[in-house]
Amino acid sequence: MPPLPDPKSVLLNIPYDEEFRSLYIAYIVGLCQLDLDPHLASEIPGSGRRLDRIFELIESCRYSIHDLSRVEVSVAPTAVPRFNMPLELGMTIAWQKLNPTLHDCIVWESEPYRIQRSASDLNGTDVYIHNGTPEGVLSELRNAFPRDRMPSVPDILEIYRFVHDQLNAILLKHGTSNPYSRSVFIELCWLSRSLADFFRYTRPAI
Repeated sequence: MPPLPDPKSVLLNIPYDEEFRSLYIAYIVGLCQLDLDPHLASEIPGSGRRLDRIFELIESCRYSIHDLSRVEVSVAPTAVPRFNMPLELGMTIAWQKLNPTLHDCIVWESEPYRIQRSASDLNGTDVYIHNGTPEGVLSELRNAFPRDRMPSVPDILEIYRFVHDQLNAILLKHGTSNPYSRSVFIELCWLSRSLADFFRYTRPAI
């Protein structure tokens, strides 16, 4: 029997691109506000193959979020679809089937009904639609992870905007332009958790 995963841990299986950074920050802030711990494959040190690192995280996390909103063909001259997120979702579904009490995977999209065309085998799966906006991500996180006490979307948005405004300074501090790098991700999580802890009991919850 595999070891029990951390009950608060959530693997983020998301695209690592410039256009996604606002949603990336929204996922981090929203999960921390809901007293959950986000994780990325890039946070695991070492030179191992990325798929191996991802599978280690799948095993250690209680939940995973799989954002399939990037189904467009990439920009020329290498115009190809991106298969990383569906591939990693397939790995997670297999793990969940083998260990149904240890893991729940959650599928996200930006457009309603598109997944019925892009991945029809997922028909019947509850898909969370974020409409490609931070507000949509935060609203759907509250639906996916209900709590007895939850901050409102406007309250989380206030914290999201603060963290988002700090990103350039964090990138400069770590000497990188990559917001998905290990050190930047860890600091974004630390800042988001610190703000979550500060506000958790100082605002009315909805």
